[in-house]
Amino acid sequence: MSRFRTAAALVLAGSLAAGAAGCAAPAGTAGADQKLTVFAAASLKAPFTALARDFEASHPGTKVALSFAGSADLATQLSQGAPADVFASADLKNMAKIADAGLVEGDPRNFASNVLAIAVPPANPADIGSFADLARPGVKTVVCAAQVPCGAAAKSIEARTGVTLKPVSEESSVTDVLGKVTSGEADAGLVYVTDVRAAGEKVKGIAFPESAAAVNHYPIAAVRTSKNAELAAAFISLVAGTGGRKVLADAGFGSP
Repeated sequence: MSRFRTAAALVLAGSLAAGAAGCAAPAGTAGADQKLTVFAAASLKAPFTALARDFEASHPGTKVALSFAGSADLATQLSQGAPADVFASADLKNMAKIADAGLVEGDPRNFASNVLAIAVPPANPADIGSFADLARPGVKTVVCAAQVPCGAAAKSIEARTGVTLKPVSEESSVTDVLGKVTSGEADAGLVYVTDVRAAGEKVKGIAFPESAAAVNHYPIAAVRTSKNAELAAAFISLVAGTGGRKVLADAGFGSP
């Protein structure tokens, strides 16, 4: 009888283990821990960090990994096979590059807009007051490189105004431009109005009317090779939806 009870217990234990294995959620389902990788333009750092927290709170078990850089650099990384689920660009041109390469799933959605402003140290030692002042002899001006959205916008304004800038440095992202100003390495830098707002008292922002001639529109899309298509779509809906628009507006971004 003792041997019979032992054998029965072993059979029961085996059945329970098999049943548990059959009911376990397969890898990659909603019940498993997942990571959503988002490539986003450097100017989106503040609002996207907040939106990532909101997304994680509403999707337990999901971690949003944010990678910020210049849109041109991010587009290059994607074209070279870097793994990502979502791409948010600061311009239409770099989104078109990866879309034309077949790396985008569906149609990109425009979710925000932005314009340039002049950032100077709080005391404004070079007495900058206009876009033309950036071209004065002796003024150390820093801009984004031409292939970066903020740099392309600056070039567009130069062409429209006839003002030719001679920057002491051309940076790969708008945050790098801002860093040159806050560190005292530059008298002025061309950044977005949102970057001036995010910097707070570290810089003084100077608006200039010519900026209206170069409005940057921000598109977002899922990456075709994403293994988390549903999560990617949900994040895009958050960004482009009412909640996302409010966070972006609070950060100084305009409507699409």
